[in-house]
Amino acid sequence: MSGNRATHAQRKRNREAADWLLRNGDPGQSEQEKARFTDWLSDPENCRTYSAAERLMGDARTAIQSDPALVNIRVKPHSAAKPITGSVLLFACAATAFLLFDGPMRLQADAIAGADEMPVLTLDDGSTVQLNASSAIAVDFDGKQRNIRLLRGQAFFQVAHAPERPFTVEAGTTRITALGTAFDVRFGASDTDVTVTENTVLVELNDANPSSLRVTQGEQATYEPESGRTSVKPVDSLVALAWQRGQIAVENAPLSYIVEEMARHFSGRIIVAGNALARRRVSGTITVADTDAALAFIKQALGVKVTRLGPVIVIR
Repeated sequence: MSGNRATHAQRKRNREAADWLLRNGDPGQSEQEKARFTDWLSDPENCRTYSAAERLMGDARTAIQSDPALVNIRVKPHSAAKPITGSVLLFACAATAFLLFDGPMRLQADAIAGADEMPVLTLDDGSTVQLNASSAIAVDFDGKQRNIRLLRGQAFFQVAHAPERPFTVEAGTTRITALGTAFDVRFGASDTDVTVTENTVLVELNDANPSSLRVTQGEQATYEPESGRTSVKPVDSLVALAWQRGQIAVENAPLSYIVEEMARHFSGRIIVAGNALARRRVSGTITVADTDAALAFIKQALGVKVTRLGPVIVIR
């Protein structure tokens, strides 16, 4: 991955550029905001970054303009609303496409796995990272430290020994420091799991009440930011790393968790109809990389109905 990584400052610019790109499409943008944007753009690096973001947006706009069905759309305004011009509608569609096609994430990440990919990457120091489907990381290495941000999803790290350069992984407010080890990090919607398959890691929780704990080989730590709850339990590494085979092995897990793992391998959207259904529990080994097989398992286990509407699946 050498030679093509963004620095921390560059990734910050990328995030700001994506934000400004979407703000600038608002026809009601204030003069104060316009002045702030002009000031931000006066930095040559910011200007170059914004141009790159515009090219990404332009790709989305071009795709829309090439579709006659979209170009010829006319929106009839409500009587009290201002008319929507074609250019505003086109920008709105392009902005939506920019978000749907992962534009903001692409500006931040050094590596992104697609819905049908679980790539193994070799880092500059000889460490390896395997990304789960739909996962993304940003890498920041220098002569003193090795830092990775898990922006989304899950990754398994096998760390090259270099104690003079600490190896850390950040997942939200959780920071994991390797102590010569191999470990897995899952950055979920409601919790973060850290599973150690070799040696030990230090897990630091930077929330309202900062704390830390050591997690050793054969253990899994789970942190729930909303409640602040942390737990550590023994775990079988073959079970914890089943995702590398496109599976998950669960015991009494909520349906919401199963759907989250399925969604990594599905390019559309999976919706669970209602919180009560999302909380229902499932046990077993599920091949989440095979959407049809996973849905069949859920239907049999919970007696639910599944409706497919193009790229959308509704479980009810």
